[in-house]
Amino acid sequence: MRIGLLTGGGDCPGLNAAIRAVVRVATTTGDEIIGFHRGWRGVVEGDSGMLTTAETKGILQSGGTILRTARYHPDEHEGGTAAVLSTLERDRLDALIVVGGDGTLGSANQLAHLGVPIVGIPKTIDNDVSGTTRCIGFDTAVATAADAIDRVHTTGESHDRLMVVEVMGRTTGWLAVSAGIAAGADAICLPEEITDLDALAKAIRERHDTGSSSSIVVVAEGAHFLGAIERRSDSMGTLVSTELATRTGFETRLTVLGHVQRGGAPTAADRLLATTFGVAAVEAVHGRSYNSMVCVLNEQTELTSLDAVAKGPRPVPDALLDIARRLTVN
Repeated sequence: MRIGLLTGGGDCPGLNAAIRAVVRVATTTGDEIIGFHRGWRGVVEGDSGMLTTAETKGILQSGGTILRTARYHPDEHEGGTAAVLSTLERDRLDALIVVGGDGTLGSANQLAHLGVPIVGIPKTIDNDVSGTTRCIGFDTAVATAADAIDRVHTTGESHDRLMVVEVMGRTTGWLAVSAGIAAGADAICLPEEITDLDALAKAIRERHDTGSSSSIVVVAEGAHFLGAIERRSDSMGTLVSTELATRTGFETRLTVLGHVQRGGAPTAADRLLATTFGVAAVEAVHGRSYNSMVCVLNEQTELTSLDAVAKGPRPVPDALLDIARRLTVN
């Protein structure tokens, strides 16, 4: 079989591990893998090349993606969908394996309903793709964010400061709540819940009145707050830092982790997950189980319909939110 492969959307650790697994497994059964560069843009523009085991040697531990990536959706560009269909016919592809988040896989789902044989692989440091409980890149991002928060702890305690750390997460707080709990944050501000900054400031002052010399507040970039704070254009981390400094009177410092969370070598857990997903995707293609996405459900690697992606971002479950509530002041 001739199988196309692309990585779309934001980069994350583990993409190369998935690429390597797809190529290694497919070539052992005589398949040819055509890698498209820069996600769906590469399919639309016909920018591709053959992938072999030699070209994917040594990439298991590497961050990023050797195929490059782009935030590009064919259906949002005139003639984009037609160009995808034309490329698939020209390259005589039997199937496509698409590695991406909800945007990239949403485009895959639309094309699958047009008859394109597609198998999806979920990846995002936000861990919020519906239909799976785990996505490539999340474990590494949590480890990176937790390590950064650990480091902020020590400088905050040394200077008796209130430390605010902004992490990624526009629509869901998976990264903020997971890294916050793992690193012992004192407060976590999330998109799933509305934070009252007056109440948070009061709780932080009470912590310090009882002997704490420093507090750590983790803020997801899409966090929600009571009052006029949401109507401003500043980043949520900047707003929280400014507002808490005013309300508490404490010396406050902000750390924005930004794209540091996306980079670097994948953890062993992400390498294993990406490899497992890559193998499962090739098996799904061989079984002609199209319009599907490999996923983790009940700790098992399975296949689910790509239609699951259309449900929108998967929020942090109440059970995990409850743990955060029990361990923090807000």
